Amino acid sequence: MRGGDNGRNSTQPALFLLVRPGDPRVFSAALADARESWPRSLLSYQGHKWGLLHCSALMKTRFVLIETSHAGNVGAAARALKTMGFDDLVLVRPRYKNVLRKEETIQRASGALDVLDKARVVDTLEEALDGISHMCATAMTPRDFGPPTRSPREHFELLLKKELLALDRQGLEANLALNSSVQQTPGTTPLPPEGVAFLFGYERFGMSNDDVYRCHVALSIPTDPQFGSLNLGAAVQLIAYEWRQALGGFSVQDPRPAPVLADAAQVAGMLAHWQEALTAIGFLDPAMPKKLMPRLQQMFHRTQLRQEEIHILRGIAKAMLQTRAGKPLD
Repeated sequence: MRGGDNGRNSTQPALFLLVRPGDPRVFSAALADARESWPRSLLSYQGHKWGLLHCSALMKTRFVLIETSHAGNVGAAARALKTMGFDDLVLVRPRYKNVLRKEETIQRASGALDVLDKARVVDTLEEALDGISHMCATAMTPRDFGPPTRSPREHFELLLKKELLALDRQGLEANLALNSSVQQTPGTTPLPPEGVAFLFGYERFGMSNDDVYRCHVALSIPTDPQFGSLNLGAAVQLIAYEWRQALGGFSVQDPRPAPVLADAAQVAGMLAHWQEALTAIGFLDPAMPKKLMPRLQQMFHRTQLRQEEIHILRGIAKAMLQTRAGKPLD
């Protein structure tokens, strides 16, 4: 269902999608439709129940690896992207020009060859950031100057709630040049980013200061203060996971069949059987029953008994009666 004004004095309408979170096919179809019709939408997702999806734009997502030296890390990054449903990978001045075709890269990609096929190798960061308006550096080394440092989860929550009222002014000169065509009415809420990019630096030294300064935020993955060194592939996986979760995530499919709960008649029949058995063994005195059976009834109601559990409980009652009567158990 498509709505009208998106509340920001914009001529771009909003898109509303009603989906059931438990069905990933419906959710994926809704996202595909949003991508086709709304290239600048921002997604928020209500989980664990029927929810309202408001897509004012679905941001494109790009992962940028700068001067990567190990081919295996490129393959691992491609695999990380594919597991989280992303496929836009750009390499800036990698050590090997043919890194996308190296055997180690392909082996570590482990099935994510489509991501490698789509990946691009460029000479400059400007080329890698073409069409991107929000840049996130990944920097484990604290810096006393530059963009604010936040955890991925904290920043993504702010970004998707559109609570970034103004971009940080430190080190954003290059970004202003990239976005000179975007006009913003003074006093209004900033438009959501057209695209978001996550930047990862050289394995040994991370990102350069200049590259960090041009970003809107420095993402720092919370780690043990005594050892915060992450493999590049692991860092890409964590960021990709957190971003996917912020966008709604993928549902976890339980392979077990849905349980068949016992109905009221089955529970009542089991309780009558137990009452007979408990009386037979002398545990229940019919003359002074007190509240034993009502308490058992309440206890079983709380457990939401399944049909097979009813069979087990009735089997126990039957065994008690047979034992009391001196009969061999079936």
